[in-house]
Amino acid sequence: MYKVLVIEDDEKLQHLIKDKLERYNYAVTVVEDYGDIKGEFIRENPHLVLLDINLPNYDGFYWCREIRSISKVPIIFISARLSDMDQVMAIENGGDDYIIKPFSFDLLLAKIKGVMRRAYGEYAESGPKDILDVDGLYLYINQNIVEWKDRKVELSKKEFALLYILATNLNEIVPRERLLEELWDDMNFVDDNTLSVNIARVRKRLEELGIYDSIRTKRGQGYSMVNTWSR
Repeated sequence: MYKVLVIEDDEKLQHLIKDKLERYNYAVTVVEDYGDIKGEFIRENPHLVLLDINLPNYDGFYWCREIRSISKVPIIFISARLSDMDQVMAIENGGDDYIIKPFSFDLLLAKIKGVMRRAYGEYAESGPKDILDVDGLYLYINQNIVEWKDRKVELSKKEFALLYILATNLNEIVPRERLLEELWDDMNFVDDNTLSVNIARVRKRLEELGIYDSIRTKRGQGYSMVNTWSR
């Protein structure tokens, strides 16, 4: 089931879009906190965003740029603004399409199907995997970036791969052998200290975010990651 995030402050239109799309087997979430739209986007991790321009606090162009900084998910603007310039700005800020209010539901559905087809193929059941949310610690998979409390650090490819494996196995011991196999094609060329050095680097990068003692060494076994950041 595809997930749609609706960023629209008109409650009547919110309910109309949600009701109509749910009839076509979409899972629809409506943004509630207009001061933290990026945060809600990360938590929901939708396949598609419907985005109004006129919003409280910041306009839709701003939030489109914020979403585009972390994801390539399709974004369709829905707005009562008629000018060509608004439509140009929508596209230039990262939008995929633009619908002028009022619109028919048939048009909206056709637009959604069109951008979904381009983004995910012939409706193959594969969703956006740009972001991993681990209890508020965000891993941006296509950028090798980690974020916590609005602070970001960029990791090397190997450092990020290590962190990703540990984060997706939170509270579990990951054997050294598995980490080595995941990171290096030929273990014969890997010194025994290589993994330890990279683990130390990951710890240091997390400390730059203010996260300490989250990666634990399990002697004779491997490593585990525990949540020390949201306690």
